[in-house]
Amino acid sequence: MTKTSAGLLLYKRTSNELRVFLIHPGGPFFIKKDDGAWSIPKGLLEPGEDPLAAAQREFAEETGCRPEGQFLPLSPVQQKGGKIVLAWAVEADCDADDIVSNTFDLEWPPHSGRIQQFPEADRAAWFSIEEAKKKIIPAQIAFLDELQSLVSPR
Repeated sequence: MTKTSAGLLLYKRTSNELRVFLIHPGGPFFIKKDDGAWSIPKGLLEPGEDPLAAAQREFAEETGCRPEGQFLPLSPVQQKGGKIVLAWAVEADCDADDIVSNTFDLEWPPHSGRIQQFPEADRAAWFSIEEAKKKIIPAQIAFLDELQSLVSPR
């Protein structure tokens, strides 16, 4: 069965450009990865959960922010591993320097018997669309392209 995640693509318009909010995954596997590793805040849908409600819940869990506004549905994408990602764009703000992420447990180092906690998102940042296309997971570039076609800078 294909896994489905839902997330939010926050954006803001400045006088001359469109900027998007992305998170960097926490944990030891991504510590030295940057380009192609960032993502929109997203997570798996719970059984029977409304996808937009799931996207809002996951955003809050991974950042501590609860954006409000008009949620624009974006076309779903399928990531390399097969996961389907549903997303909504919303014009809102979140302080990238002050995110608070939930954590997950992982045996680290492998086979050590030591369980450590890591944040789901270890940092966040606002990027121009051009910068974001370098940073984001390749399949999610489609979200950035669609956002550009829906909104424009002020």
